[in-house]
Amino acid sequence: MLSYRLVRVIEYHADSLAESLVRKVHASDRTAAYQNIPSAELKARVHEIYRHLGKWIIDRSAPEIEQRYTAIGARLAEQHVPLSELVWAISLTKKNVCEYLDDVTFPGRVIDLSDKLELLQLLGEFFDEATHAATVGYEWTAGENALHKTG
Repeated sequence: MLSYRLVRVIEYHADSLAESLVRKVHASDRTAAYQNIPSAELKARVHEIYRHLGKWIIDRSAPEIEQRYTAIGARLAEQHVPLSELVWAISLTKKNVCEYLDDVTFPGRVIDLSDKLELLQLLGEFFDEATHAATVGYEWTAGENALHKTG
C-alpha cells in the first residue's frame, strides 16, 4: 500500500515546494511567458496542487482534477501563455516533486523504494490527467477567444 507518510511529507512541505517550482519556472527558457504572471499567483496555484496531492492521487478524484486543471488551462489561455509553456510548466511541477522525493527517501531501503515507486506511478498518472485537462481548458478558452475576435 502506498506510503501515506511520503504523501504527507509532500503536503507538509507544499510551501517550500511551491517556492522551488516558481524559481524553476521563472528560470526556464521554456516558460518565458510565465514572467508576466505574478509570482504570488503562480505560487498559490502550485501550493494548492502540492497541498492537496494526497487527496487527488490517493482518492483518485478525477472529476476534481479535471475541473481544477481545466480552469488552470483556461486561465493561462486568458493570460496568453503559449500551450507549450503550460505543458512544460506541468512537467516542471512533476519533476520538482520527484526530485523532492529523491531527497527525502533513503536509497537501498526496500520499503522506501517500494513506496516511492508506487507513488511515482501515481504521480505520473495524476500529471497525465492534469496535462490533458489543462490542455482541454486551454483549447476551449483559446477557441472561444478566437471566435469572439472574428465574430
